Amino acid sequence: MKDNIDDSLNELLGNRRSFYSPEEIDAAKKQQKKKGGTLMDNLMDVTGRSMPNMNDVIQNSNDIRKMCEEVGIELDAAIAKNSAQLSKDITEMTRNLEADYGVTSDNAHEVAVKAHDHLAANKPVPKVDLESFNGLTDELKGVVYGQDAFLNKLMISFKRPFVMPVGEGMPRNCIYVTGAPYTGRHFALNKLAAALEKRSVLRNGNVRYVDLSLYPTAGEEKLFLQDLYSALCSSADVIAFENYKECHASFLSSLTELVVSGKCNLSARYIEQNGQLINVSNALASDAVSTLSARGKYIIFIHTDPVSKLAGVLGAPFIDALKGDICETAPLDKDSLEKISKRELDSLTEKTAKQLRFKLTVDDGFIAYTLTKSEKNAGLKGILDFYSDLYTALAQLRLERELANDTEISLQPEGGLVYAVYGEERVDTSSLLPGGYSGEIEAIKAEMDNIVGLTKIKEYVFSLEEYYRVQKRRREEGLKAGEVSKHMIFTGSPGTGKTTIARIISKYLKAIGVLSGGQLVEVSRADLVGRYVGHTAPLTNQVIQSAIGGVLFIDEAYSLYRGRDDSFGLEAIDTLVKGIEDNRDNLIVILAGYSKEMAEFLTSNSGLKSRFPNVINFPDYTGEELLAIAKINAKSRGYQIDEGADPALLSYFNAVQALRAADAGNGRLARNKIEEAILNQSRRLVAEPNGDLSLLLSQDFDLNDIGG
Repeated sequence: MKDNIDDSLNELLGNRRSFYSPEEIDAAKKQQKKKGGTLMDNLMDVTGRSMPNMNDVIQNSNDIRKMCEEVGIELDAAIAKNSAQLSKDITEMTRNLEADYGVTSDNAHEVAVKAHDHLAANKPVPKVDLESFNGLTDELKGVVYGQDAFLNKLMISFKRPFVMPVGEGMPRNCIYVTGAPYTGRHFALNKLAAALEKRSVLRNGNVRYVDLSLYPTAGEEKLFLQDLYSALCSSADVIAFENYKECHASFLSSLTELVVSGKCNLSARYIEQNGQLINVSNALASDAVSTLSARGKYIIFIHTDPVSKLAGVLGAPFIDALKGDICETAPLDKDSLEKISKRELDSLTEKTAKQLRFKLTVDDGFIAYTLTKSEKNAGLKGILDFYSDLYTALAQLRLERELANDTEISLQPEGGLVYAVYGEERVDTSSLLPGGYSGEIEAIKAEMDNIVGLTKIKEYVFSLEEYYRVQKRRREEGLKAGEVSKHMIFTGSPGTGKTTIARIISKYLKAIGVLSGGQLVEVSRADLVGRYVGHTAPLTNQVIQSAIGGVLFIDEAYSLYRGRDDSFGLEAIDTLVKGIEDNRDNLIVILAGYSKEMAEFLTSNSGLKSRFPNVINFPDYTGEELLAIAKINAKSRGYQIDEGADPALLSYFNAVQALRAADAGNGRLARNKIEEAILNQSRRLVAEPNGDLSLLLSQDFDLNDIGG
């Protein structure tokens, strides 16, 4: 009987393998030569059959399951056997599909992966008892160093559902894993899951990680639901959620509901289609998905926060669902760091031999030297970064030098440096590391230097580089990096360079690594405030999204606030404050306007003033500065001002600035005077055919509007 079942199973798999026979392929190729088109189109035309889709593969696995159940053979063995065979067969198909069938192999690979996951996910939960865990803690302690108490606690958390069974659809257990970064939290979890699969406690030993920082606003709802659905439906028995603090509150509520009740209700109706959730709110569907189930998964939250902070965000019911399974790693001691360093050295030696074809050796004091990289609170990260840089340096050495395969390289620490020694050569490995590109920074500084005046403002901008360099060093040494508000208020009259400085700041902070994009988005009230109820918030959020990674510059920002009755303006301000908070790490907002009006504007929202501590005043230009600006502007247009015109221009600029600097335009005044002079010169040169085309004379300037 069993032989017949094996034959039937092989027949099912054979049907999956032989989508088209060799004869059918030959016939399709002949037709293709006559009619043209793709081979796939002709195959479908000749046979009347299309390529199988994912539903075909899934139905195949369901047929296998049903057949096994009918005859009572060992289901696990049948699924394991046929899952491996199916994966092998479709992998073979992946290699040949593009040439033989005229379709991309990526699609075939996706089918293979999904088929394997489906079979694994539908394997029944193995019947195990606590004996399956015997000796596992000691086994893990051999690879996870310095975390004995943490491993004991983690093991108890994974054992718990086998002595305290949960209801159908509920999480098998919910666990909080905490502790400092680089103390082995992820490493231990991955090793445990893999070991439990080998012992048949888990069906799949891969941990599915979900980064909750990808869903910071309500606008990511579809992405969040799709990713959550994908994780819950995957073959992974362990799902780990990270960065809960960066996740939107509504999505955290869904996760809390999932943990506490085993399911979370969806706000709309969906159907499943090729592994995707499709919204069908406006359509009838008998198989609609209205809830997501925990499906008996281990659900784990990973963060550095103590559990008290977790409770403050996710609530008491969530903490109760943990059942006390809170696993915290300890700081790594010197002995643990030494063991990890030796492991990293073995990995470096193996990788170097395989990728670079070097035979690596080290001095006796090499491991002791690596431990100095963990000092100043750098911890394990300092050691891992050291090994990463070392491989980068060795790779550069391989690229730069013509060395034979299997060249012996000796790594010798000396005087705070590590030298790569081979033959008679001795190379400082730090000299092989790529240096940071500073050309863009220097160009921006040169642009800033060419701006007339604004000395104090330039000093402030350049001080930002020093501040962020120090904070980077603190992070590298494991110290807490301070974070100051980067948002600014620019006050001053029109034409004093506020927009120009904002644009330079955006490029400058991008160049030094503070911002990811460096774009300047310049807007006013009309770009933020809607024309009808419900229009303002989406409009403002759209502007904020366009500026993420750069600088949002709001000119005449005080116009957003026209009193307590201006509901649209107040809504824009409230939305702006929330957007600033949600994107505080990768967005700088600069508000510009007159000093008095800006002071009143800051009272419109209680959160505004605290978020804009950097108030920078742009003084009116002096007459000398305006003359310098005029000369720069003329030069940029291909002209120069005759020296004989300087005294009159200087007197004019001094007089205007003394009388009406606030509304004269400052830098714009200088530019306007150059444009006027160019027009006047054109009229003059009509009567002077031999006149200098690039020279602006005194008579070309109209200086009779001192009083406006």
